[in-house]
Amino acid sequence: MHRAYLDHNATTPVDPAVLAAMLPYFSAECGNASSIHSFGQSARGAVEDAREAVADLIGAQPSEIVFTSGGTEADNAAVIRGVGNLTAVACQSPRHVITTTVEHHAVLHSCRELERHGIAVTYLPVDRDGVVNPEDVRRALRPETVLISVMHANNELGTLQPIAEIGRIAAEAGVRFHSDAVQSAGKVPVNVAQLGVDLLSLSAHKFYGPKGVGALFVRKGVRLEPLLYGGTAERGRRAGTENVPGIVGMGKAAELARARLSEDEARMGALRDRLERGLLERVPGARVNGSTALRIPNTTNVMFPFVESESLVIALDLQGVACSAGAACSSGAVDASHVLSAIGLSPAEARGSIRVSLGRTSTHEDVDLALDVIPATVARQRQLLPAARTFVASP
Repeated sequence: MHRAYLDHNATTPVDPAVLAAMLPYFSAECGNASSIHSFGQSARGAVEDAREAVADLIGAQPSEIVFTSGGTEADNAAVIRGVGNLTAVACQSPRHVITTTVEHHAVLHSCRELERHGIAVTYLPVDRDGVVNPEDVRRALRPETVLISVMHANNELGTLQPIAEIGRIAAEAGVRFHSDAVQSAGKVPVNVAQLGVDLLSLSAHKFYGPKGVGALFVRKGVRLEPLLYGGTAERGRRAGTENVPGIVGMGKAAELARARLSEDEARMGALRDRLERGLLERVPGARVNGSTALRIPNTTNVMFPFVESESLVIALDLQGVACSAGAACSSGAVDASHVLSAIGLSPAEARGSIRVSLGRTSTHEDVDLALDVIPATVARQRQLLPAARTFVASP
């Protein structure tokens, strides 16, 4: 049976060239990058080459890249420690952070932790497209505001936020600005200078690199208190022995993403649009959630009335189509998606929505299979509900 993997926002397959680059560092190239002998210095050279490749992907300087264990650690480091140790200084002076209601839980839960320590957090709403109004950011600013954190691309909708405009507002106010670019890097151009960010999070496994490695861009001059304490790795900004194979893999993945960006963006966008049009034509009542204009090219989030998305995803998987009922890290959650709720969907609408995210390995055959299987499966599930049968039959 042909199987179509259409959940690339959850994770991407490791590119063969990335795997080939990593393999020597699991065996013969075994050095610790902090050691001064030749084995260690060979590893150090590989780490620094990767640092340069990641920096090039986002228009940064290599010295501004801090390697982490992934996007979650990068977000936590940025929000909790990004402008100094917020939890330690909260008792000395009022502190305030601005974010949005559609952020990844790595940011939202970090903000909840700040609130536990007495730091005020403003959660800004978004519109039906999932976009925050930059003027809302401006109006939310206070004299004690120390950080703004707004994601670049949403992981469930694919919606792109007006980061450059928010960056200008942050700069005018003298407030540090963080953006989670885990879902946008490698899919659309990301340039930290143009976006005006002080901190930016990345994760390798979202652009065909290995799991368990990520990076945080820290603009030169921004003080970053370490989230982990121990040795002096990463210039004292992130303790622990560097994951050399993972870092090498991230560097190679960043190099490939930069070289293939235009080609991948056009190809995935065309496949996504064909799939989306087909679903809207073939499934009565189907509707796209979020913006159809300002979004990354590989993602569509579609709502099917009178369908339960978790059951639909399981049924589709049995027929060879892998997609998602929301963010992978929220699978099994009882509550409706916080992102879909934030854009105004009812609980029933949110629970009737699926995310389809294509990737570099997606094919026309994958789209054909999805267009055969999804409408037929939705129709079968609706036959079980009298209200759904009436809905489908109505003009």
